[in-house]
Amino acid sequence: MLARLTRPKAVAVFAVPVVALLATAVFAPLPFSVAEPGTTANVLGENKGEPVITISGAATRKTSGELRMTTILATGPDAHVNLPDVLDSWFRTDRAVMPRDAVYPTGDNVKEIERHNLDQMKESQDTATTAALAYTGEKNAKVTLKLADVGGPSAGLLFSLGIVDKLKGNGSGGDLTGGRTIAGTGTIDDDGQVGAVGGVALKTQAAHRDGATIFLVPRAECSDAESELPKGMRLIPVTTLKGAVDSLTALENGGKVPSC
Repeated sequence: MLARLTRPKAVAVFAVPVVALLATAVFAPLPFSVAEPGTTANVLGENKGEPVITISGAATRKTSGELRMTTILATGPDAHVNLPDVLDSWFRTDRAVMPRDAVYPTGDNVKEIERHNLDQMKESQDTATTAALAYTGEKNAKVTLKLADVGGPSAGLLFSLGIVDKLKGNGSGGDLTGGRTIAGTGTIDDDGQVGAVGGVALKTQAAHRDGATIFLVPRAECSDAESELPKGMRLIPVTTLKGAVDSLTALENGGKVPSC
């Protein structure tokens, strides 16, 4: 009889710290960031009242259509993401849970990370300019790129395409866009090689929201882009700047266009 009386009491007493531990675990910060579709910007147009691409020292052409770079919007590096946040985002197609280190790989505080992202954007603009001028053969052109409130290197491909479109178009008097709204993502190096980025499934959603029907994706990330591809969005895989230009030209001329 004594055992029956004392055992439940012992269990009840033990249950208090267990519940507390579980509650703590549920609401403890986790090393993740929650991301969602971010803004897009037409690199052929203006951003916050200023041209994204300004070229001097070479003849430029009037363009039509849009080339929209895409972004994701992620919780800040100092934000507390807990288990309910992760579970909620896990089952939503308009959000993604990403390792915080993948979103913010460098820096110990917000200011350091912001500085790093801005440095990456500046480097991306420089390499995009180098790649585009090498492709077009322009040697005296001076290019200025301005895009407010965006960091990181993933706009490189679209910057290069915008420069090429303003200088050369499709090489036959037409636009690279063919008057369409085309979006995409991808890093680029001085030689015009396109590199992978993160969050492409979310970026296709941002592109679709802002009117794009074509999305240029680094070939290595085709499967990620296809995972939540909006209805009516066509993917074109790319590995180089030249390949991207060739694909857009073929799209306009009815030629063969690669697919994922």
